[in-house]
Amino acid sequence: MSLPENFSTWLEVDLSAIRDNVRAFLLLTGREVMAIVKANAYGHGAVPVAETAIQSGATWLGVSRIEEAIELREASIETRILILGYTPPEKIPTAIRNQISIACWNRRQIDLASECAQKNQINAKAHLKVDTGMSRLGAPPESAESIAEHIIEAPGVEFEGLFTHFACADEPNPAVTELQEGHFQELLNRLQKNQLLPEIIHISNSAAALIRPSSFFNMVRIGIAMYGLHPSKHQILGENFTPALTWKSVLGQVKKVAPGTGISYGHEYVTAKSELIGTIPVGYGDGYRRVKGNYVLAGGKRVPVVGRVCMDYIMVNLETAPDVKEGDEVVLIGSQNGNTISAEELAERWNTINYEIVCGLNARVARIYKNKDSLWDNKL
Repeated sequence: MSLPENFSTWLEVDLSAIRDNVRAFLLLTGREVMAIVKANAYGHGAVPVAETAIQSGATWLGVSRIEEAIELREASIETRILILGYTPPEKIPTAIRNQISIACWNRRQIDLASECAQKNQINAKAHLKVDTGMSRLGAPPESAESIAEHIIEAPGVEFEGLFTHFACADEPNPAVTELQEGHFQELLNRLQKNQLLPEIIHISNSAAALIRPSSFFNMVRIGIAMYGLHPSKHQILGENFTPALTWKSVLGQVKKVAPGTGISYGHEYVTAKSELIGTIPVGYGDGYRRVKGNYVLAGGKRVPVVGRVCMDYIMVNLETAPDVKEGDEVVLIGSQNGNTISAEELAERWNTINYEIVCGLNARVARIYKNKDSLWDNKL
């Protein structure tokens, strides 16, 4: 592949991988899929990923904030969208006018939605969020039934869905997840007995959708796995899932430096002998962290980052890749000539999780979308 023009560092997002990952979950679960595209689609780009997920069979989109939902609507995406988290009261009218579903867990939210819906003569769509053990947002299970009744009785409010969030579905011990699912099922039984069930019931995240059929209900929410990334080190995707993102840059300069030469700020690294040093225009301003022990791929080889990571640059020792030259492509996440550095590897080195790696890629890093045009030739 020829190098993109005018970019110091860039992401290549393979939309065919997004398509295949969505379809894998449709086949695995046999349920509707909500594609989670919050946080700029986990750093991959919200609008292109959303469009691809929809074309691939997803019938819902999930976001965290009203601003994310409005971005999708302004891109002419008409698919149903749910704000999974908090919506400021002042923004509820915006959600209603744009036919964006909101999560609610108290009567005040419902009353405000009802008032706005009647004023605008547009139904508000509400999903009751229940806290079954995450202790973050949601109504306690013991009060959820009365809140469900309040939604149904509220003029102009449609009780569209019911959901909760698993806290430990990607952990090896299933005890907490089973307890949460049990609380949720007990609530469902009460709601069903009193004819209060909404249209959509959803609790499965990526991890649960891989291994817990009992939690599928009639829709699953697919986040990290849609991007081909493992839900956790305990929950590994199979070979039928493909990472969508590759992070690349170029060798801006390659030079031989003398023994005893300090490299980067603070001269924490000093050459022990004559060394071939490459300078790459990427740094912590792009999301590449100031952590020791980093590697990149150059000339198909793993080469170590030396010296401090700068805001805009890193330096690498190229002694094991002596044939590279200025302008050659380097890979920070992805594969090159059979070698791979995964987001999971970076997460391990940076003492974090793959979610944070991809979500932390700065907006100034260009996103280039591959296989976009071919998607429309591969409909279900």
